[in-house]
Amino acid sequence: MAIAAAAVIVPLGVLFFISGLVINLIQATCYVLVRPISKSTYRRINRIVAELLWLELVWIVDWWAGVKIKVYADPETFNLMGKEHALVIANHRSDIDWLVGWILAQRSGCLGSSLAVMKKSSKLLPVIGWSMWFSEYLFLERSWAKDERTLKSGLQRLSDYPLPFWLALFVEGTRFTQAKLLAAQEYAASAGLPVPRNVLIPRTKGFVTAVSHMRSFVPAIYDATICIPKSSPAPTMLRLFKGQPSVVHVHLKRHEMKDLPENDDAIAQWCRDIFVAKDKLLDKHIADDTFGEEKLQDIGRPIKSLVVVASWACILILGTIKFLQATALLSSWKGVAISAALMAIITVLMQFLINFSKSERSTAAKVAPAKEKNVNQARGNGQEDKTH
Repeated sequence: MAIAAAAVIVPLGVLFFISGLVINLIQATCYVLVRPISKSTYRRINRIVAELLWLELVWIVDWWAGVKIKVYADPETFNLMGKEHALVIANHRSDIDWLVGWILAQRSGCLGSSLAVMKKSSKLLPVIGWSMWFSEYLFLERSWAKDERTLKSGLQRLSDYPLPFWLALFVEGTRFTQAKLLAAQEYAASAGLPVPRNVLIPRTKGFVTAVSHMRSFVPAIYDATICIPKSSPAPTMLRLFKGQPSVVHVHLKRHEMKDLPENDDAIAQWCRDIFVAKDKLLDKHIADDTFGEEKLQDIGRPIKSLVVVASWACILILGTIKFLQATALLSSWKGVAISAALMAIITVLMQFLINFSKSERSTAAKVAPAKEKNVNQARGNGQEDKTH
């Protein structure tokens, strides 16, 4: 991490990690004392508490980096956002797609109850991963033999969630890279499937399981298509922390869960068809730099995140001043060394968070031609991958 970047990132990191540890402590206390008595009450409290942490990252997107997220959606979809339970599926185009989802959830009033299916290692992330665990995110190991039961039980637990929630599922199973696209194209050509140009082939087992277990209490699927305009650099966590702006276009389409087929194979095919349509939509966006006829909705830039961050900053500054006055920590070399060590730890943690969000450097995989009788099985299984 360059010195100039560290000069910006470290203060933001101190604010995020200290306030986050406070949030984690409150979440842990409520988990131990409130949840055994009333799970509904715990969820309502956690929804508010978690939002106080997530809003700090929303502030970085909205106010620090000034990222512009333009949403294209029909009026019905836009008006129902945040007013109902929803399963959200999206292509996984950039390193901050999950943050784009948080922005949309925050504008819809359900940021504190936005959930996702994540890789298991995510819950080990200091502060952010711990908060996700308390918020009932679903963590998988990338082995269907191990994950099937975990996913089914996690989905079933959401049936009595007291407030509207979003559950995000990246059905491609990994972030988009050119190497992975080449592997997907080779596989599609060998299996007689539509050859993708802008998306990966979806892995449908998780999606089929989600639909089968949620259709009785989740009324809608929100299909999100994310694209970066040609005129904008791709957003990354490092760019965000450095205050560098980007533009992200999001196309949203609501599908009623009741309209999906009942048969598992037909549900899987519905998902694959959605991604074929998504691929064509991305072709259009690449050509025109817009999602065209769909209405551009105004999602605004609320000041709530600004107020939350300013409040946390004031609390931290006043608390630090009081602490230094009481301990005279910086009056000795030992105290200075301890403070420097803490700054170094924060720097390492921030670098770890940034690296964790990056697309991995991968090479094209060799895909052997598939026999026709094994196509459906291969479509569902896909290749093991270490990213979510």
